[in-house]
Amino acid sequence: MVSKNQKKLIKSLYQKKYRKQHGLFIAEGKKVINELLEANLKLNKLFTLDENAFDVDDNLQLHVSIEELKQISFLTTPQTALAIFFIPEMEEINTAGLILALDDIRDPGNLGTIIRLCDWFGISDLVCSSQTVDCFNPKVIQATMGSITRVNINYLDLGEFLRSQKSNAIIFGTFMNGDNLYSESLPEHATIVMGNEANGISKEIEKLIDKRITIPQFGINQKTESLNVATATAIVLSEFKRS
Repeated sequence: MVSKNQKKLIKSLYQKKYRKQHGLFIAEGKKVINELLEANLKLNKLFTLDENAFDVDDNLQLHVSIEELKQISFLTTPQTALAIFFIPEMEEINTAGLILALDDIRDPGNLGTIIRLCDWFGISDLVCSSQTVDCFNPKVIQATMGSITRVNINYLDLGEFLRSQKSNAIIFGTFMNGDNLYSESLPEHATIVMGNEANGISKEIEKLIDKRITIPQFGINQKTESLNVATATAIVLSEFKRS
């Protein structure tokens, strides 16, 4: 049976301040949990409908009913398991190759998808402004489908980081009025900045951009205002890797 204290802890971990306070985050679903276990993330507690579904010590897992799982799950339709993990220490940023930088991304689904894209395209380092949504938000964890274990994510003062990169690599920024992405010579070593869903790249960060690029619009009516940031990230990373 899930205790009152366990329920209270799990519910608290939906909020960033308590994840930071406890150093814990939650993940749901067999695939995501197994990905985290295989990456050797430290497990705090596993709540599962099937006690034989995971290769973990008995003292770290608790067999629960579907009713109990519904009480602690953040999903409308709970999956078969929920786990609490310790938040891992992030590694030092590797400034070689491509780095993706996010300026104030707020939607958890977008961040989760972007983390999966980094994994897909071999981007080992993702840097985020301090205002960007927490990567250990349950919705982000769910959207990454385990890719969070293969991408080094750091939260920092983005302006300070970009200034430190000035001597190392060209800083590209995505804008509506930049140069055509498909006509540019794109280097293997660069930093790519993606902006906020509603406002794009902030004025402070815009001043640090060396090269403004855009994804050209081919539609006849030209009425679509912009692309979803995760969709735009997929296109930009694909073109950088293709080049």
